[in-house]
Amino acid sequence: MRQSGLFTKISRTAPKDEISINAQLLARAGFVYKNSAGVYSYLPLGWRVIQKIAQIIREEMNIIGGQELFMPALVEKKYLDITGRWDVEIGFDVLGKKDEKPSFGLGWSHEEILAAIAAKYINSYKDLPFYAYQIQTKFRNEPRAKSGLLRGREFMMKDLYSFHTSEEDLFDYYGKVADAYHKIFKRCGLKAVYTVAAGGAFTKHNTHEFQVLSDVGEDIVLICEKCDYAENKEISKLKEGGKCPTRLPDGQKCGGKISEKNSIEVGNIFPLGTKYSEAFNLQFADEKGGKKHVVMGSYGIGLGRLMATAVEVYHDKDGIIWPEAIAPFGVHLLELNGADAKEAYVHLQKYGIEVLYDDRDTSAGEKLVGADLMGIPWRVVASPKLKGKYELKRRSENQAKTVSLSEVARSVNKRTKA
Repeated sequence: MRQSGLFTKISRTAPKDEISINAQLLARAGFVYKNSAGVYSYLPLGWRVIQKIAQIIREEMNIIGGQELFMPALVEKKYLDITGRWDVEIGFDVLGKKDEKPSFGLGWSHEEILAAIAAKYINSYKDLPFYAYQIQTKFRNEPRAKSGLLRGREFMMKDLYSFHTSEEDLFDYYGKVADAYHKIFKRCGLKAVYTVAAGGAFTKHNTHEFQVLSDVGEDIVLICEKCDYAENKEISKLKEGGKCPTRLPDGQKCGGKISEKNSIEVGNIFPLGTKYSEAFNLQFADEKGGKKHVVMGSYGIGLGRLMATAVEVYHDKDGIIWPEAIAPFGVHLLELNGADAKEAYVHLQKYGIEVLYDDRDTSAGEKLVGADLMGIPWRVVASPKLKGKYELKRRSENQAKTVSLSEVARSVNKRTKA
């Protein structure tokens, strides 16, 4: 893409009403636009990042048997009345006839909707297990819409739902999802800690969160420095400075030191049991013909929150430093001081490299500052003083080197695939 045709422009200053780093940098670099408190538009650059995250999620969900579908954001009251969740203050009531109470709400979770659908198609144990997921807009009546994309009223979520004949089968799949989540976060450049948490409005069971340690995080986890066992402080009986009680594979107690850390939740998984299948009479016939309720699980990842977390973790005083897998482009090609970089633009694309080509008629300083702010992993500079060669620099490193055009493509592809 030629930067001269890019819809958005870089801003020299951060929005006055944004405090968090992710909101400031994403807005300044033209990735998002704040429409209202907790409500953002993803602009072309930001949408490319979201699509990269979505693709990673799809790949890992498909590997563990997930089938993608798409459910309505508009949820009729009758579904949430069945489970008593219409009156939970987390949602928005939005539509009703004139002078009547609202009869529809904006979906903040889809357990009820999919349980109702599944009741039509699941009849026998032979229909189970079944796993379905979607990537869709969700809504929460968030009274403290702040911290940029980390706490919003409207956001994108991947929600996966699983249907089983038994709790044993549920927890076997629960472990597979946990493994898939670790792979997703690792591919996105983040280390997420598997954390015991409360179930909230979803389930009576303890659940698990995936927390990225960060000083700006609003959650607090108590984590073992030795084995990474962690509990959310809201439910934990662990104490900072205490010893880790978990058992190691050899049967011995870990005994590692417990520390209290701030963190950002990037995903969660819930063992729902039969709460929703009982409410919607979702049953199956077992091998002997007896009727049993389907056992369910649900599993969520916030795409915008994941994007914002990457910015909170990977930035410096000059701007964002995108992990390669979710960066909007692989290379930022800068044409400085009258140089012509069209050949490089065509050449790099021929090797399958996504290039943002800064062909604008503006100063070298403005281009270099903008490149650091946008945080694309590789910067390639064309300048007359380089005499036909190019300056190659990784955004995460200080040193630049002068190389030929063929060396640029080789270096970028080698590091990207490593």
